[in-house]
Amino acid sequence: MDTRFLESFVQIVEFGSIAEAARRLDLTPTAVSLRIKALEAEVGTTLIERAGRTVRPTLAGGKVIEQARLILGEVKTFNSLASSTDLPAGPLILGAAPSALKGMLPCILKKWMAIYPDINVLIEPGPSTPLYDRVQQGELDAAILVHPAFDIPKSLNWRLLRTERLILLTRSEMAGMNPFDIIRQAPFIRYDRRVVAGKMAADYLEAHQIRPHVRLELDGIDYIANLVEAGLGVSVLPDWADADRIAPTLLRHSLPEHVPTRNLGLLWQRASARERLVLAFLELAGP
Repeated sequence: MDTRFLESFVQIVEFGSIAEAARRLDLTPTAVSLRIKALEAEVGTTLIERAGRTVRPTLAGGKVIEQARLILGEVKTFNSLASSTDLPAGPLILGAAPSALKGMLPCILKKWMAIYPDINVLIEPGPSTPLYDRVQQGELDAAILVHPAFDIPKSLNWRLLRTERLILLTRSEMAGMNPFDIIRQAPFIRYDRRVVAGKMAADYLEAHQIRPHVRLELDGIDYIANLVEAGLGVSVLPDWADADRIAPTLLRHSLPEHVPTRNLGLLWQRASARERLVLAFLELAGP
């Protein structure tokens, strides 16, 4: 049985879409459909069916999906162990939250390529919540993400890499003004409250009895910074960027205590066959 067919089957079930599975596998939808037909012909039964605009496993497909995941996991372990070096075989499959991808990651990758030129790194950007789920499911070797608002289970390891306090981001002409006065008076761009730091910012303002005039709400710190730079409002955000990554027209204001922080770190599965690869990466991520 070709494990590539199993991989296509698992991806379709995960995302409920042949088109999305094709995008993830860097294939055409037709190629993915042909893989599924070949797999169904081999096992002698239909594994997926359409349900409106989505695709779902049939009764038979639902019975074998977990076994398919286990087989793919074993193949991944086999490939990792079949290495001619002290480390598992590459690539290192790494998830990265957007702020990590534009912040700390380039420096780490420069070190990695200098020390391990023969081990590639496959980077998959995304929000912290889906990255967490994909590490837990074994789809990613590790991910740099924001610590979730709950305790991490013992099956996963976490290492803190960076702590970021909340700041007020404005245009530079607001220098010297009281940050709370700015938030009360200026149009406000709210960081999405569905993400960890966005909820932190909302709770912080509520605790200080500040109710800003919210004009926009969205996820994506760099997107919000662009809107602030365009003069569309001000925002309370994690202090995500080093000084050389902030536009000269922008200004970061310190906020009155007690200011919450968000923690960025590396998450990976404990005692997996590829943990040594992750630990090698983690060693380069230190000071």
